[in-house]
Amino acid sequence: MSNSADSPGTESSPARRRRFRPVRILTVGVFALAGLIFFTSFNTAKGTDIRTDASLLKLSDLIHERSRENGRLDESNGALRREIEALAERDDGSTEQEQKRLAELEKRAGTRKLTGEAITVTLNDAPPDATAKLPGYPEPQPDYLVIHQQDLQAVVNALWQGGAQGIKVMDQRLISTSAVRCVGNTLILQGRVYSPPYKITAVGDPERLKKALAASPAIQNYMVYVNVYGLGWKVEDNGTVTLPGYSGTVDLHYAKPVE
Repeated sequence: MSNSADSPGTESSPARRRRFRPVRILTVGVFALAGLIFFTSFNTAKGTDIRTDASLLKLSDLIHERSRENGRLDESNGALRREIEALAERDDGSTEQEQKRLAELEKRAGTRKLTGEAITVTLNDAPPDATAKLPGYPEPQPDYLVIHQQDLQAVVNALWQGGAQGIKVMDQRLISTSAVRCVGNTLILQGRVYSPPYKITAVGDPERLKKALAASPAIQNYMVYVNVYGLGWKVEDNGTVTLPGYSGTVDLHYAKPVE
């Protein structure tokens, strides 16, 4: 005798239900997981398009916001420093000679305002469509058309060599621990970010400062790019100007004074 339940290739209805039950459970699980992902994405976005909102992905936005915050902190620190100095001037127990000595040290350190005759040097990128203006020079690479860190450093070093009493880059006073650094074509100075044109103002003898600029081999090399590819270069007399005092921190993180 044969029974359809025992025949090869055939199965009873209960057997079929047992076979397909795991598949049904897996299907329900997939839909549940999809619903959870949808709910999580909706809750995260809060009505914004998290796929196309480029501002969430732009590192430059974060850098510029941190730069603005550092600027606000510098201003706050400067205001507190002025309050402390005003309180100290009332009666700190020091002699007149000691006060003069302290004022001279602060002037040299760059934490006090400085007034005097000054010049300003402005450096700028070349036009993006610049071509070689003189025969015998190759057509410019993108690297030829932007201001580099060594260009800014060359100007600052030449001005110091020319007897500058104080230097301001953009709106910040330089001190002995200041580092002029560039990332790409942006300047990072004391925690703040700047884009060209870059302005460097120096207080000192204008004629001596100009001679120092002209005598610098690094600036002479830069002037080749000015004449051939159109990099920006301008030197101006400013008359009498007042440089701000440095208002940032002077704590040393990687060095300490010799005892």
